[in-house]
Amino acid sequence: MKIGDLLDKKRPLLSFEFFPPKNTESEHVLHETVEVLRRFNPDFVSITYGAGGTTRDRTLHWTLDIQDRYDLDVMMHLTCIASSEKEIEDVVCSLEASGVKNILALRGDPPTDLPPGEIRDDFHYAYELVEYLQELNGFSVGVAGYPEGHLEATSLSEDIMFLKKKVDAGAQFIITQLFFDNRYFFDFVSRARAAGITVPIVPGIMPIVNLGQVQRFTRMCGATVPSRIVRQMEGKNAADTLQIGVDYAIGQCTELLSAGAAGLHFYTLNRNQSTELILEEIGAVFSGTGG
Repeated sequence: MKIGDLLDKKRPLLSFEFFPPKNTESEHVLHETVEVLRRFNPDFVSITYGAGGTTRDRTLHWTLDIQDRYDLDVMMHLTCIASSEKEIEDVVCSLEASGVKNILALRGDPPTDLPPGEIRDDFHYAYELVEYLQELNGFSVGVAGYPEGHLEATSLSEDIMFLKKKVDAGAQFIITQLFFDNRYFFDFVSRARAAGITVPIVPGIMPIVNLGQVQRFTRMCGATVPSRIVRQMEGKNAADTLQIGVDYAIGQCTELLSAGAAGLHFYTLNRNQSTELILEEIGAVFSGTGG
């Protein structure tokens, strides 16, 4: 089912994000994770796409595999930077032929292994990809939002200006980058609404189960880990860190849902334990909403 249509019919939605495994062992881990989490009846799942299309073939393979093997609605991430229109068209045709109806349209990061002169420039921004996908028709297209602002934006107002360009180009919903202080999400939604953006905004949630790993992620994407969580987790063993992270995420999710969030999109990192523990606590709110 198209996510845009689903958001018109029921809320909150529940979704999980996975990335393409790199080897046989990690394939088994992903299958186990999907098998465990599917019991929560997600409305859709998503598969990430490497910078410059570096995981294009694997992303397409796993999008189709999870759709067929687990009978789940899958949204494929699609980046456009350094991709030709023909390459994008080929991917889109494969999705269409396989019945995939949902795409998260992203700019992506330029590949670091190619000199600037060899990087294709058919697309420069995500809104151009959204426009292209709208011309093809038939897909429900989502885009990314950044509660604390995109790293390349000179201001929060400029960040919202680019978000509005993506929505005006035809995006039907927004899924946010991870954040750990709900204040950033609520402020982001307020800025978006003030700018005339009316499409649903789904918060992206990443439970903190490994402090060092999350701090590396946040340095790359510009998100902030609250100092009080850092203090609580410093020096703790893995089991205690997991419990602190799960408890914090439960509180975060509960507040978001109470405030009327359109759904929760969990960044699972291809692991099920923390997301499973959170949903065992709050999952009743999603009862009857699964796809």
